[in-house]
Amino acid sequence: MSGYYYGWKSFDEYEDRAEKPRRFGVTEMRSPHYTLSSSHNVLEDIFESMGQFVDGLKFSGGSHSLMPKPFIEEVVKRAHQHDVYVSTGDWAEHLIRNGPSAFKEYVEDCKQVGFDTIELNVGSLEIPEETLLRYVRLVKSAGLKAKPKFAVMFNKSDIPSDRDRAFGAYVARAPRSTEYVEDVDLLIRRAERCLEAGADMIMIDSDDVCKHADSLRADIIAKVIGRLGLEKTMFEATNPRTSEWFIRRYGPKVNLFVDHSQVMDLECLRGRNLGKSHRSVLSSSYFLL
Repeated sequence: MSGYYYGWKSFDEYEDRAEKPRRFGVTEMRSPHYTLSSSHNVLEDIFESMGQFVDGLKFSGGSHSLMPKPFIEEVVKRAHQHDVYVSTGDWAEHLIRNGPSAFKEYVEDCKQVGFDTIELNVGSLEIPEETLLRYVRLVKSAGLKAKPKFAVMFNKSDIPSDRDRAFGAYVARAPRSTEYVEDVDLLIRRAERCLEAGADMIMIDSDDVCKHADSLRADIIAKVIGRLGLEKTMFEATNPRTSEWFIRRYGPKVNLFVDHSQVMDLECLRGRNLGKSHRSVLSSSYFLL
């Protein structure tokens, strides 16, 4: 990485790249999954060379639960030095099985270590909507940011009848079904309620929506952005082609979650040459010393 110089891509006047902290055009990256020493070195290189392009760092899959507390605190400290917020990944769902107080203890532990954002994977939590909203408020009351994560596929037993859906009335939980059905309207309604409860961002799971560039669900993405807005939504972009599709369709202000290896790729796509493929943009932006 040290053998390359990263040339800054200029932006059109109507597409200025805002300084951090940004409300639009947020890039959240997945933490590397190597040994502790290797992960620390990779993150240090990214922060030093590309820190201005990274808005958030997420410990995916509950990986932070397997790391020593001093290591996490050091990573959080280095991230904050580069104005990068730090988010948890999917882990809260494993703790709520220990009782109602377990989630509150989890929030306090995250705050103590230095996390800024707690992600709530709605599909994995499998909790009633009112409980989800209570968790969002609890996270906010602790002074942290809440980021519910939604998938477009719902367990059939979680879908309320039409007469109850509009007002979110209490519905006795049906036995768990093994069938999953697509319901973008339910996703949007629950996301809207989370935002009303204080959630800061809504993460959209890539599964069945935008995991593969060749099968992107443009209709679902358009409906979600149309109802929730660009500022409040973040999409998982699992590969550069998916990132390119989002940037070309919605411009550089779309919020994306990418792998740490795709940060510079994405930032180049946010630049002026939106019509080129990610390979050609990268080749015009890297200069070998």
